[in-house]
This record gives sequence, C-alpha cells and structure tokens, in this order.
Amino acid sequence: MDSSDYYIPAVATLIGLAVKLPGLVRDWRDPLVRSVCLVIALGGAGFFFAAPPTIAAVNEATGTANFSSPLVYGIISAFSAACLLLIVHWRGGPPEHVRSVSRRWQAGYALVVVMLVVLFALGDAPVDRHTDFDTYYATTPFIREMIVLYLVAHMTAALVTTVLCWRWALQVSGWLRAGLWILVLGWLLNLAFSGLKLAAVAARWAGQDWGALSTTLAPLLSALSAPCATVGFLMPLVGPWAVSNWRAAETHCKLRSLWRELGRVSPRTPLAGPIPWYSSPQVRLTQREAGIQDGLSLVAPWFDTGVRTRARAAAVAAGHTDEEAARIGRAAMVAAAVRAAGRGLPAASRVLPDHAEISAVRTEPVGVSVALRSSPIVAAARESGTAVLAEDGEKSPT
Repeated sequence: MDSSDYYIPAVATLIGLAVKLPGLVRDWRDPLVRSVCLVIALGGAGFFFAAPPTIAAVNEATGTANFSSPLVYGIISAFSAACLLLIVHWRGGPPEHVRSVSRRWQAGYALVVVMLVVLFALGDAPVDRHTDFDTYYATTPFIREMIVLYLVAHMTAALVTTVLCWRWALQVSGWLRAGLWILVLGWLLNLAFSGLKLAAVAARWAGQDWGALSTTLAPLLSALSAPCATVGFLMPLVGPWAVSNWRAAETHCKLRSLWRELGRVSPRTPLAGPIPWYSSPQVRLTQREAGIQDGLSLVAPWFDTGVRTRARAAAVAAGHTDEEAARIGRAAMVAAAVRAAGRGLPAASRVLPDHAEISAVRTEPVGVSVALRSSPIVAAARESGTAVLAEDGEKSPT
C-alpha cells in the first residue's frame, strides 16, 4: 500500500473528530461523547503511526529499531478497547452493570498494552521492518508472542463488537440502526484484517510465505474499515442534526417569495433584525418566520376576501384541487394587500378580512409562499386586487 492509503483514512477520521469536537467541549462530562471522540482519535492515530514514513521517522527519532511496532500495536489495542467501551455506554443499561463491564474491558486491554511493551523489551528485533514486521519476526521468541497477543486482542474486540452491534441493530430502527449496520460492516473488515495477519504469521511458522496477505490485503481491509467506523459512530449522532438543518434550510428557501413580497411594504425597514452570517439554518428559519409574521400583521388591514374569493374560483376553474385553490386565494389576497399598503391606499373597508383566513395564512406560510412564486393567477390578482382596493379608497370618505 502507498503512504496515502494510510494518511487518507487518518485525515478522514480526524475530520470526523473535528465534527464531534464542539460536542466534546460542550458535554465533556458525558462518557458517551468522550468515548466517541476517543474512538475517532485513536483510529486516526493508528493509521497515522502505521504509515511506513511515520514508522521510519519514529524509529529514527527514538533510536530504537522497530520502536513503532509496540506503539502501533498499543494504539490499535486501545482503539479496540475504546470501541467496546463506546458500545457499552451507547447501549446503556443499569449504571452499575455498565460500570462493571467497562472496568473489566479497560483492565483487560490495559494488561494487553503492558504485555506488548514487556514482550517487545524481552525480544530481539534489531532489523527495522516498516511493512512486514509481523511476518519477518513471526518466529522470533517473545516478539512472536507479542504479535499473536496483539492480533488475538484485536480479533476479540472485532468479534465482540460485531456481535453486539448485530444484535442491537435487530432491536432498533432509524439512524441508530443504519449506524449499527455500518459498524457491523466495519468490524467485519477489521476481523478479516486480523484473520489475514494471523494466517500470514501461521504460514510463516509452517515455512510458507504468505506475506502478501499481511502487507497488502490486510492493510487495504483496514483502510476500508476506518470510514465505516467513523460514519457508523457519527451517523446516529449527526444524522438527525443534518436532517433537521436540511429541512430548516429547505423551508427557509420556500419562504423566500413570501418574505420578499412582504418586504415590499416598507423597503427601507427590514422585516427582521440582522443575524450573524454563520447562523445555523434553524436560526435563519426562525428569523424569517418571525419577520413574515410581523409583515403579515402590517398588511392584515388591507386583506380583502373579495380578492381571495375571485382568485380561488379562478384556481378551481383552472383545475386545481380545493387545497391548492385555497392557497392560491390566500396568496392573491396577500399580494393585493402588499401592493395596496405599499401605495398608501386606505385599508379595506367594504369587504372585511376573514379572521379564519388570516389565521390560515399565518399557520401555512409555506403554501402561500409557493403560490406567490408559481401561480399566474396570483400574478394577475396582484394588479386586479390593487385596482379594487384603489377604487374603494377613492370612494371612501376622507
């Protein structure tokens, strides 16, 4: 594998960490949030320190041949433990049971990391190996045990996490279920990674050379598992947030026509106060909705149910459904009122506004906005409605 095959997954996981970092700062006391960030950080660190250029740099900086091996093995073992802890905290349950299981996994993998360091110190690995350390030292005393311990610990975590996620995915739905199935795929890839590595080591014991399994295929599977783990853990957390923002942005866009229409009443005075450019879609939608409600209050005295009735009848005659025709009628009434108010005409007096219709406009601004943008009946009523009001104004006593 090229160095980029290691660094690209590392960058991808760090981007995932950056997405979750604000949540860590805000909710750092939450063990679930800490576990997610720890998993992502350790996953990225594992790929970064496993890259051959990084291995060479670390070995040279420390002055110890193959120093990167126990370092990478330790990081990956810590990553395995963090994933198990995350699943335990994520699934929840009685607090005492969660704490007990978490402590057992922590103690077990802490012992694994310590044993990796001890076995490396007891062994002899004088020749730097950047890509094939596993198979090159597969028969070296103590180093052999270190390699097998690392692979068995990784396989155990992969198997347990796969089973837990699989069972849990069958019991839930929505974003959580989707995230769990992606995690199942990711950990199956991790399980295959460890299995291929162990097969290559066992082949070395038998005098065979299956090095390609360890140096080419296994790292490829590991690189594929990284985005699965990141996406799987983040999807249930980020998915609902992303959908909420998307829907808010979509509604904000649909309200643009009504916003602009009402803004013509007083061009020099905005319907709502300014907000920062970095505001979220929800904040932008709230600002637009509030401004529209204020704008409707400004033009309500000019609402003329005669304009609405004629536009609705025209819409029905044109083949629109009753619901669509009602929206077109309300949009025509708003457009005519905006034009009358903007021209300074007296408020409608001959035909009083229907309060139920005013309430309907306020509670369904999106439908009115869409009709304002797309209906030729509304465009026609905009001028004819203004003319009617103008005639009323001319006949009204001053």
